[in-house]
Amino acid sequence: MLVIGNGRMITRDPQNPFFENGAVAMEEGVIRKVGTTEEMKKAYPDAEYIDAKGGVIMPAFINAHEHIYSSFARGLSINGYDPHGFLEILDGMWWTIDRNLTLEETRLSAMATYIDSIKNGVTTTFDHHASFGHITDSLFKIEEAAKATGVRSCLCYEVSDRDGKEKAKEAVLENEAFIKHALADDSDMIAGMMGMHAQFTISDETMELAASHKPEGVGYHIHVAEGIEDLHDCLKKYGKRIVDRLMDCNILGEKTLLGHCIYINPHEMQLIKDTDTMVVHNPESNMGNACGCPPTMELVHRGILTGLGTDGYTHDMTESYKVANVLHKHHLCDPNAAWGEVPKMLFEGNAKIAGRYFKKPLGILKEGAAADVIVTDYIPLTPMNGDNCNSHILFGMTGRSVVTTVGNGKVLMKDRILTAIDEEKVMADCRQAAAELASRINSR
Repeated sequence: MLVIGNGRMITRDPQNPFFENGAVAMEEGVIRKVGTTEEMKKAYPDAEYIDAKGGVIMPAFINAHEHIYSSFARGLSINGYDPHGFLEILDGMWWTIDRNLTLEETRLSAMATYIDSIKNGVTTTFDHHASFGHITDSLFKIEEAAKATGVRSCLCYEVSDRDGKEKAKEAVLENEAFIKHALADDSDMIAGMMGMHAQFTISDETMELAASHKPEGVGYHIHVAEGIEDLHDCLKKYGKRIVDRLMDCNILGEKTLLGHCIYINPHEMQLIKDTDTMVVHNPESNMGNACGCPPTMELVHRGILTGLGTDGYTHDMTESYKVANVLHKHHLCDPNAAWGEVPKMLFEGNAKIAGRYFKKPLGILKEGAAADVIVTDYIPLTPMNGDNCNSHILFGMTGRSVVTTVGNGKVLMKDRILTAIDEEKVMADCRQAAAELASRINSR
């Protein structure tokens, strides 16, 4: 039994949203009870106790769209790389990296990402992987890192024809193998999806191949209309808009996650809504790649299940919260925009998205939910309660405010020290691998 107490506690439970001096008791990966610190200490006097020291106790974060393999791109300079558009960014940077990754580099990039995720209070990740130099077993290498670090993960491999039909088929089969493996796993810590890059790199033939190898009970994870080029390609090749093509290919549905959705129109939004398909917004990536601002506020207003992701730009969900908040205010010239919509995406949407792939409730502190809990060192300057706690998170915290991270009832980090792995040794291995990758890329 573990009890975390003596903190202002945000539960995300409408029945008991906030405790001025709260505590949460957990055992065997599940929350047993929440209440005041006094109540929890009295109920579980022999439990291991972590003192929040007046900081904030809250559910751990969920990242709804991540690119683990991007971790070795930080600071990478590629000879001749001078992009003048989104397609040149993809081919010059990201596809160059993924064509050169070895299986061990994939594992180590996952270790680096998961370590940073834990430090930023993220214990559940939906990853979208690519490593076209080594496809087979790549998802299983990421799973090794997930198990070693204790981060709950939903994984997929991005199917694409960009490197030929044989590699597209190999990618489909990697997804199929991992999905079957994940479905047979009863830990509730791993899940799989049929990953797809984007419609402009996937032929009808490959769409059909993916559909024929997708096990029942899972959906697709695909980038949609991230760049205007994707829309133009679909209109030119198929005479229809992207979401219409996905609808015709039977891609949409309640288990399918669409990334970005920048260049979609109201008709496409209605299709997404009618099929109960999920969408994930990645503000920093959209801005950094100069792709544009998606109609995310309208998606939320239409009742489409919308979440928040980082697209590999960061592993700090509070950073994405801050950027999304100012992006939509700026884009819409509306100072009232995004106040309610973005926290709804981060704290409600991401939990509901995760709930479609994992059994235990996530993103909430209540009896029976997953024991995924974080403690921050943030002690509010001004009054804090259940009504204004999001404002405190937005303006007062960063990911590095997190001092303790618990995932599935296990203490993954305490007082900023990782407990399950030798961080210094792992990061030394990562640095060496990243240097070798950079050297290999620039010696081509």
